[in-house]
Amino acid sequence: MSKVTVVGAGNVGATCANVLAFNEVADEVVMLDVKEGVSEGKAMDMMQTAQLLGFDTTLVGCTNDYAQTADSDVVVITSGIPRKPGMTREELIGVNAGIVKSVAQNVLKFSPNAIIVVISNPMDTMTYLALKSLGLPKNRIIGMGGALDSSRFKYFLSQALGCNANEVEGMVIGGHGDTTMIPLTRFATYKGLPVSNFLSAEKLEEVAKSTMVGGATLTGLLGTSAWYAPGAAGAFVVESIIHNQKKMVPCSVALDGEYGQSDICCGVPVILGRNGIEEIVELPLDAAEKAAFEASAAAVRTVNGALKEVGAL
Repeated sequence: MSKVTVVGAGNVGATCANVLAFNEVADEVVMLDVKEGVSEGKAMDMMQTAQLLGFDTTLVGCTNDYAQTADSDVVVITSGIPRKPGMTREELIGVNAGIVKSVAQNVLKFSPNAIIVVISNPMDTMTYLALKSLGLPKNRIIGMGGALDSSRFKYFLSQALGCNANEVEGMVIGGHGDTTMIPLTRFATYKGLPVSNFLSAEKLEEVAKSTMVGGATLTGLLGTSAWYAPGAAGAFVVESIIHNQKKMVPCSVALDGEYGQSDICCGVPVILGRNGIEEIVELPLDAAEKAAFEASAAAVRTVNGALKEVGAL
């Protein structure tokens, strides 16, 4: 029996749970929320699609009843207030730090061996908070951001190439922020060939810039944070863990000397499997990419500093 808990039944959490159920990633998916009836209603609504869509996963909704999350293999934390138009991820920190820390401590009471996947923003800082406050080994604390940013990168690459997005490979490293993420255009490929064979340097720069503001673009259009791709990205990370797929996925993880950084959670490619982070993959970055990563890490550290200011650490 495999079990996943998704904390927060808002747009992102509900989408994540729905994708997990539809793809039958786990035998049971529990949604927990603080608002009475929301997770129960959404779970019932999703379960009423089971015979229409042909899945066998059981979905359960509960209001603040952490006992129902017991023995979860993976816990996804999406709870927190969403980003409003014009609001930076950093501005969310005061509110969301308290929420994420409380949620993580509560789920571990009932699932002490769970792997924690953090989606709440600012994601790198919330991942770092979970790492520092929970005392878990670093392979069990994973920030989802790079999986989402890389999916957006591949979307913009496919649009520029006029091709199927499933035939494109590309990764985004660095912080999960509009100015801190680093789309690695040099490593991107189309059917195994460098995308630079098909796109000009100017077009690739345009793709990179579109990727970096991908979240803000959607926030401007929707009036709130996006949810379909973030929820699906969370489910993608969970599936690689539960099914021991050993996929290489950029995630925000604790660095201990890798990429020249320590005491920080930042986006780098990792191998995801049953133990969570099985391995951190060190890419041969060139001088410009190294400088960009250092600048990104410095920006993440600045936001991390706010954790002490708000008394979260």
